[in-house]
Amino acid sequence: MSIYVGNLSYEVTQDDLTSVFAEYGSVKRVQLPKDRETGKVRGFAFVEMETEAEEATAIDELDGAEWMGRSMKVNKAKPRENAGGGNGSFGGGGRSGSGGRGGRRY
Repeated sequence: MSIYVGNLSYEVTQDDLTSVFAEYGSVKRVQLPKDRETGKVRGFAFVEMETEAEEATAIDELDGAEWMGRSMKVNKAKPRENAGGGNGSFGGGGRSGSGGRGGRRY
């Protein structure tokens, strides 16, 4: 299982994300996709944590939290639809109706 993190600042780094998610458990991996042509981050990431319980806590605490001037979207990553390639290991997805629950500010 992994966590989709959306609406990120284009200035975010893997270390930034690791630091925030480490407050909720052991971070196994952070994937921060970059644009192929520009090399800049694309505004979303995937985070894997040691246990599902840690991931659930991070999702509950961070979804809607304001961080780096943006309200993060944090939820379980959905399996990627295999539309013409890719390894299908990660896929994102927004959650409709999350409605800005406030959350923690960073």
